Amino acid sequence: MSNRVLKKVNRRRALAMIGAAMVRPAVAASDPRADFDVVIVGAGAAGIAAARRVAAAGLTYVVFEANDRWGGRCHTDTRTFGIPYDRGARWLYEPDSNPLGNLATKFGMRLDSGFVPLRLRVGVRDGHLSELEQLLSGLLRCRRAIAEMAKGPVDASCAEALPKDLVDWRPTIEFMLGPHMCGRELREVSSRDFANLSERDSRAQCPQGIGTLIGKLAVGSPIQFYSPVTAVEWGGPRIKVEVRGATLTANAIVITASTGVLGSGKIKFRPALPVRYLEAINKLQPGHLDNVAIQFKGNPLGLKDNELVQQKVASQRTAVLLANQFGSSLCTVELSGASGRDLANEGDAAMIAFAQQWIADLLGSDARRSVLRATTSRWSKEPWILGAMFVAPPGEQSTRATLSAPLNDRLWFAGEATHQTSWGTVEGAWESGERAANGVVERIHRKA
Repeated sequence: MSNRVLKKVNRRRALAMIGAAMVRPAVAASDPRADFDVVIVGAGAAGIAAARRVAAAGLTYVVFEANDRWGGRCHTDTRTFGIPYDRGARWLYEPDSNPLGNLATKFGMRLDSGFVPLRLRVGVRDGHLSELEQLLSGLLRCRRAIAEMAKGPVDASCAEALPKDLVDWRPTIEFMLGPHMCGRELREVSSRDFANLSERDSRAQCPQGIGTLIGKLAVGSPIQFYSPVTAVEWGGPRIKVEVRGATLTANAIVITASTGVLGSGKIKFRPALPVRYLEAINKLQPGHLDNVAIQFKGNPLGLKDNELVQQKVASQRTAVLLANQFGSSLCTVELSGASGRDLANEGDAAMIAFAQQWIADLLGSDARRSVLRATTSRWSKEPWILGAMFVAPPGEQSTRATLSAPLNDRLWFAGEATHQTSWGTVEGAWESGERAANGVVERIHRKA
């Protein structure tokens, strides 16, 4: 460690703090000139996955997290409503084959993969069965059309692939496949990237919260909170990391910060990253996916538990409602895409006002008098997250592979943006962290 000192902490105490946090502090790094074998930046799903793999290999490591908690967008809030509420990521897709599904079972956490009923609203009435069939068949046709477009010589936008005869269902389908599924408008999404998505036919929720699950998986990892990494020097024989006024060395580094954070310049790289990496970071742009959570007195909306309410889109500002989660009176209104971004820019009050008015217009019920409390998530405003669901635009699907390739055999990027088929998901982030850690372990053992 350099002679520089941590802010308000002397050198001896700094060494004690970080050294005590190591999983196996009695074991020296494979290169005795380095403080650690591995530095991991970020304690979200990707960072925790990388930490568990590195620990299993017996390497010394530390995890630096800029925020005061683990999980990133996997954040379970238990205080606001007195029950677990996932402010960000909520679903585990294909839970039977999902690595986190297996870990949840191992750690004694229940997954609810029961049927989520869908209620279609057309104006202020429930949609007829024939209308629901029209919507579902239209969605299937559009997904097939996007897959066919992706096979062509040009990586066009998903919007260009849609059939021309969707008539008045087109806005609804564009919203469901674009903002709701990808966090961005369908014209901004690569058809090849969309076609590469893994199956999402089944999904599960965790009543205790996805963030709670990540927290259980993080136990034992040496996480240093309030510790933003501000610079990474990667060109020499060892990685040098600047954090909280100190410089640490490592044989390898896994960086799980979002492309939004990487593109913001919050982490300085010396030397500058190669152009292909910079372009990949800039092109994998953040989507917008926020929630307004509202706790009612009773069930003034008259909806079933875990009922998903989707409207036939009639304006640019729309949303999706998940009602009465796990038998509670908690409902969340999902705001996504361009309209969600605009509302987030207007602030919490505007988001809550829109959600309540949208519910009233959708269900013909002024339930505002029954509201006990409400809160919002605004991930694009979180300084160390800066967005949700990082999407490849048309023509740029290959940027994910570029960013996932190791740099100088010492630096690996991870996070859902680097996953080829499960981007935008918790399991995508988790698997990317494991992939990066496997590369690190192989590299260190090969050099040993």
